[in-house]
Amino acid sequence: MSDLFTAASLSVSELNALAKNLLEDHLSGLWIAGEVSNLTRAASGHYYFSLKDSRAQVRCAMFKGAAARLSQPLKEGDHIEVSGKISIYEARGEFQITVNEIRMVGLGRLYEAYEKLKAKLQLEGVFDLERKKPLPTHPQTIGIVTSLAAAALRDVVSTLKRRAPEIPVIIFPTAVQGAGSELQIAQAIQTASARAECDVLIVCRGGGSIEDLWAFNEEPVVRAIERCVIPVVSGVGHETDFTLADFVADVRAPTPTGAAELVSPNRLELLHKLTQAQGRLKTVLQQRYYDASQKVDWLARQIRHPRQKLNEQRVQLQGLAQHLRFAMQQNHRFNAQQLLRQTQVLQHLRPDVSPPKREVVQFQTALTQSFAILLKQRRQTLEKQSALLEAVSPQHILARGFSVVKNSRGQVVRSSAGLKQGQKLHIVFADGETDVRVTGETAQPDLFDFS
Repeated sequence: MSDLFTAASLSVSELNALAKNLLEDHLSGLWIAGEVSNLTRAASGHYYFSLKDSRAQVRCAMFKGAAARLSQPLKEGDHIEVSGKISIYEARGEFQITVNEIRMVGLGRLYEAYEKLKAKLQLEGVFDLERKKPLPTHPQTIGIVTSLAAAALRDVVSTLKRRAPEIPVIIFPTAVQGAGSELQIAQAIQTASARAECDVLIVCRGGGSIEDLWAFNEEPVVRAIERCVIPVVSGVGHETDFTLADFVADVRAPTPTGAAELVSPNRLELLHKLTQAQGRLKTVLQQRYYDASQKVDWLARQIRHPRQKLNEQRVQLQGLAQHLRFAMQQNHRFNAQQLLRQTQVLQHLRPDVSPPKREVVQFQTALTQSFAILLKQRRQTLEKQSALLEAVSPQHILARGFSVVKNSRGQVVRSSAGLKQGQKLHIVFADGETDVRVTGETAQPDLFDFS
């Protein structure tokens, strides 16, 4: 009877699905802290690891998309905080966290901040080699930014005193660790840049933990070094320590002592080089002296008395004059022969103009005679025509008693039929002219009777 009221059993799949829903509904938005262990990175880019503390652990999976957002790869032993979907992998019934975000805990947070700021500055080009300034070969003044109580200052000063005691040093004191130290360091660098009293600037401090060196990873210090007009050498910590100040500085030195050696010329080496240069200069000068002496001796052997040179030039001038006379004679003889030959050729080629000349004279004589005969003929013809013209001249006709009658329009009146009473006429006589008017009388004894 009791079996009737017993609850139905669940399959394993149903149990895992129920647990998954409970976890996902009630455990969302949490951050879980722990240490990374059993870390595996698959070829696909996914991370699989356990997150543990002193008493328990939980399986975690972080897929490729979320892993790509990490500022640095996960390492075994990292202390981290994760956020994601808390659930159960139903196929195996394993409780796990599908991680979406990771943040470092404690020291890990410093590394995370370090990497984020480094990536940001690198993207801006703050660390580019093109912006780095070369160090002066022989600086006149060296500046140091560090703490007055730091052992690094004593190391730098003693190194500079040993290598280049003649170069003055200016110290820009500042705190190099602790709260607000990054602002003091940045201010000291800005002061050195603004005063521009130094040819090169050392920013240094001794070794220590990452927390001790952290001020040199802060953005104010990096920006101050970036804007500094003076070449900056970074000598922070030991050789294995790297800060952002090392990346932005124009030159990074492994230690403060190394920074002092980089910026200062070695006095002993310079003296040795000077001695070598002096020896080379002496050798060169001696060689030049020997060469000049030999040249002077050779020139002395070449020197002659001016009279001797004048005599040589006189003989040379006489030879040139004789050669010139001979050349002129030869040229004259050659030109004379050429002229003679050309004259003979011209004579040979000259045409005989006597026959044409005689023909021209004969032609001129004939032309004169022909013109005289033609002129005489033309004159006789003219006289005959003049006599004939004189014979038929109207003036002779008028002299014999004839006259010419014209109307008012100057037309000759040839018949009386067309005359009208009162019409005015003009009569031309042999010795004069007159005007008349036609009357009505039809019979007139004399047309020219005006009485």
